[in-house]
Amino acid sequence: MKKLLLGLFLLPIFVFGQSCHLRDSVYIKTSIFEAVYSEVLQQPKFVSYTVQCPDGSASRKGMDFYSVNGVVTSDNLDYVGNVWDKGHMAPAADFNCTTETLFQTFSYVNCALQHERLNRGVWRILEKHERELASQYLVIVQIRIVYGPNAEVLSTGATVPTGFYKTITYNNKIEKYYFPNVSPTKSSYTDYLIQ
Repeated sequence: MKKLLLGLFLLPIFVFGQSCHLRDSVYIKTSIFEAVYSEVLQQPKFVSYTVQCPDGSASRKGMDFYSVNGVVTSDNLDYVGNVWDKGHMAPAADFNCTTETLFQTFSYVNCALQHERLNRGVWRILEKHERELASQYLVIVQIRIVYGPNAEVLSTGATVPTGFYKTITYNNKIEKYYFPNVSPTKSSYTDYLIQ
């Protein structure tokens, strides 16, 4: 009984202590992408990758996002009952060479709260454009996720990005885009090109 009471007494101290030590920038490197992840925001700040499988065919059936040991990330509750998709930053379709590479994209470190219409619309079409380029060239992609001063913080703790900068480099060419994290008002990804 004494151990139980001591455990109940120490639990709030442990939980509070953990929340005080959240890291703002955790560098993570996998075999398919690199990321800087914020435990404070429970969202990625930066993700970079090279498209590996422009025409892969591995199945994503049964796959879902998973947490990473030692990193405080968002979780499924952040995406329930709202307009936010679990937006892959390094897209699953760019890494469906094998089940193993495809599964690596389902890490919450590689997942951002992305407006469902953006994720399923012009963002998805731009990812297809990356794969089309990768059928001819080496394609390197960098995404900087932006959190403005008025970024929404969900009741579950994760912060909603205000926008996404995406830079695509190939064949000595660079394409730069900016997408506000809202329902798109323009129909083509090229409308989001910036100089």
